[in-house]
Amino acid sequence: MSDCLFCKIVAGEMPSSKVFEDEAVLAFMDLCQPERGAGHVLVIPKQHAENIHAMSTEQLHQTYALVGRVAGAVESVLQPDGILVWQSNGKAAGQVIPHFHVHVLAQWEGDGYDLFGGKFPPQMDAPALGEAAARLKKALER
Repeated sequence: MSDCLFCKIVAGEMPSSKVFEDEAVLAFMDLCQPERGAGHVLVIPKQHAENIHAMSTEQLHQTYALVGRVAGAVESVLQPDGILVWQSNGKAAGQVIPHFHVHVLAQWEGDGYDLFGGKFPPQMDAPALGEAAARLKKALER
């Protein structure tokens, strides 16, 4: 996709600090890094896909296989207290670049980064959870 920032990185039209690359996937450093060390890596499929719904099963396997390897490297090199792995789909979920990507981010206790702003959504009761699970199960059986 000609106007996609990540596609331009894949094509070599934009600079990046590459961590790993093969014919299918690319991992590179995010420009935004935690204060305690360079431990924020983005993993993308080289073939453009806007979000998880546009990904083939093979693309997902290739991308998440590299996510696991990158998380291991971040763990080994930086020895953080934890590693956050996340992926957003659509603006409402926080996706800024419309090219599927997975964040691998080193985390340290007290580093000020709290998923959900440190507050989790309210819990649902068991009947409501059961009903939601049944609807999702039905959709997966199609």
